[in-house]
Amino acid sequence: MNFLARQKRLREQLASSGLDALLVSHLPNIRYLCGFTGSAGFLLVTEAGSVFFTDVRYDTQARDEVKGAKVIIARKAVLTALGEWIGGRSKRTKGWTAGIEAEHMTVAERKRLADLLPSGLRLKNAPALVERARMVKEDSELVSIRAAVRLGATLFDRALEVLRPGAREAEVAAEMEYAARRGGAEEMSFPTIIASGARSALPHGRATEQTIAPGGFVVCDFGVILAGYCSDQTRTVWVGAASGAKVEEARHAYESVKEAQEAAIATVRRGVRVGEVDAAARKVLRKARLGRYFTHSTGHGVGLEIHEAPRVAAGQKEVLQPGMVITIEPGIYFPGKWGVRIEDMVAVGEGGCEVLTPTSKEFLAV
Repeated sequence: MNFLARQKRLREQLASSGLDALLVSHLPNIRYLCGFTGSAGFLLVTEAGSVFFTDVRYDTQARDEVKGAKVIIARKAVLTALGEWIGGRSKRTKGWTAGIEAEHMTVAERKRLADLLPSGLRLKNAPALVERARMVKEDSELVSIRAAVRLGATLFDRALEVLRPGAREAEVAAEMEYAARRGGAEEMSFPTIIASGARSALPHGRATEQTIAPGGFVVCDFGVILAGYCSDQTRTVWVGAASGAKVEEARHAYESVKEAQEAAIATVRRGVRVGEVDAAARKVLRKARLGRYFTHSTGHGVGLEIHEAPRVAAGQKEVLQPGMVITIEPGIYFPGKWGVRIEDMVAVGEGGCEVLTPTSKEFLAV
């Protein structure tokens, strides 16, 4: 990861954003810019250079990990040390406008920082400069994401070994998460979703003690974090007999979602607006008279965070660029009955996309 180049690009954007400095407080942004993986810190980026502040717990770790920034170890609250450090350079910082990440700093933190700063230094809500840079992945990031996706995909194989009538949702999730840890995952990208029967109609139905019963769908939505990067995948399986009128209705719903997902994937390429990708999926489901059951967006960016820009949703104007990594995950949900969702991660290319998720999407009954 070329942290120095990332910081250099950010410095070049400060002046055009009306900023003399940017205070980075969101930990994934800090990791992206300088490599720090701990849980407490601030990175101050100025045209003259970068300074990283953390506490004594991370003395050794910060000095080992942080690249391209001077490291200051606070013997008091990190925000206090930051404010006092800036205050000690009041002649140099007089008239500064310092940007803050407003979505990631509390009102109380902003007030405490403002009280510590010298007069004449102004705090301003900064645009999402780092998040926008993170949207387009470097080659090294794509390598890490591919590895996370491959590991995540193996968890579905484990799910199919234990997912049977009579098993508990939480039991299936536990087996998948244990397999993830054994495979080298740092942690799960999010709480594993195993939602069976009527609960499959809950888009975010986390695994419970409910017993899986025959005659319904099970939505399996899961992902891992490997070397800091997330994976995200959803597959839906039918539990019980693979024939009969009920199964035919279920298969129609499943195949409609699969067609919608494939239509959206076919739309992904350089220059396409994310709203067009969303529209491609919705068009298929409307034609199948299932459009009103698709209640969420078609996808989202994935990287150091499980949900990051761009948002793949109706009306969104962001233009796809090579190197972006997004999910494509249409779903339909019949409250009290069942739900179906299919999700892959894809990397945007020049004339199409690379589907990263290797798992089959054929209708599967267990």
